[in-house]
Amino acid sequence: MNVLSLVSYNFLPAKMGGQKNIALHNAYLSKLVNLVCVTTCSNDVKFATYKVINILGDSFIKYYNAFYFFSLRRIIKEEKITHLIIEHPYWGWLGFLLKHFCKVKFVTHSHNIESIRFKSLNKWWWKILWFYEKWVHQQADFSLFITDEDRNFAKENYKIDFNKSAVTTYGTGFEDCQSIEEKNNARKIIQAKHHIDIAHKIILFNGTLDYAPNENAIETIINQINPNLQLKSNYKYKILICGKNLPQQFHQLQHQPNIIYCGMVDDIDTYFKAADIFINPVTDGGGIKTKVIEALAYNVSVVSTKSGAIGIPEEIVNGKLLIVNDDDWEAFSHTIISIDNSLKTPEAFYTHFYWGNIAQKTYQNLQQI
Repeated sequence: MNVLSLVSYNFLPAKMGGQKNIALHNAYLSKLVNLVCVTTCSNDVKFATYKVINILGDSFIKYYNAFYFFSLRRIIKEEKITHLIIEHPYWGWLGFLLKHFCKVKFVTHSHNIESIRFKSLNKWWWKILWFYEKWVHQQADFSLFITDEDRNFAKENYKIDFNKSAVTTYGTGFEDCQSIEEKNNARKIIQAKHHIDIAHKIILFNGTLDYAPNENAIETIINQINPNLQLKSNYKYKILICGKNLPQQFHQLQHQPNIIYCGMVDDIDTYFKAADIFINPVTDGGGIKTKVIEALAYNVSVVSTKSGAIGIPEEIVNGKLLIVNDDDWEAFSHTIISIDNSLKTPEAFYTHFYWGNIAQKTYQNLQQI
């Protein structure tokens, strides 16, 4: 099987969740098939373990450039491609043309329902995207969705054949829990770096901070969660916020009591290992929240809104993920305080979310097309 992965934006090196979703899925899938990735010039090929051809433009006009059809047709012929996977629906028109003119199997890899995500962000053009996204999924030979919820949505609203779809979730490279020693070492590093008392709980939030759902989450941390936690005089804690592009209105964040703004850190893995609790007060944006998967993989207890926990089966997390109704910030704060950190992320979580197992399922689905 020879697979062409078509990616329309920068994802190498992979830093954010969406970038990692593509990079790691491709890396593990390339162990099972001959995989070639065609992507934009801004991608650094040295960060990939598979063949990357970075010949496409980075400007917005790339989404309408009909000449890419000829470049891709040539690559498909040279590499003897049998399956084409496009990330997101935007190059669906290209996938449609290549399917018919090059006789390849056309697969869409959906990271969320894009039109609904943009609706939640109050974009006026979301309905136009809704019809286009529907058309792309209907033209594809197979659709991969990141959650059961998205797959069911497409079945009901886009009228796709349910048998021509499957779930390919976001994953982790870990097959079991981090050791206590690793976590303790990381905790000492972060305590020293940010002058955190040994008695304080380390509460973590991270993400791209100018993304609207994360902006709203920061506002919630400042105006709801932190004030509620401060009312508990015997609860000692620090909230660490990591991420790039902090909006202007939050530039005084470091002056908030018990909140430390860490910026864009190079060693986010160390922060995850060091954390006692990861909080996810996100109520919109769609799709699976990759940072919740990463936190659980690092054996960190997570408190999340109901919307922020979509795509994670409760039966495989055994109390490590505590879910609170959206906008009930008093209950959210109480749940943070009541967490039992003696629990470990169970083996069932790693079985479900290990990238090797996810790629194996993708391979089996591709074989059946």
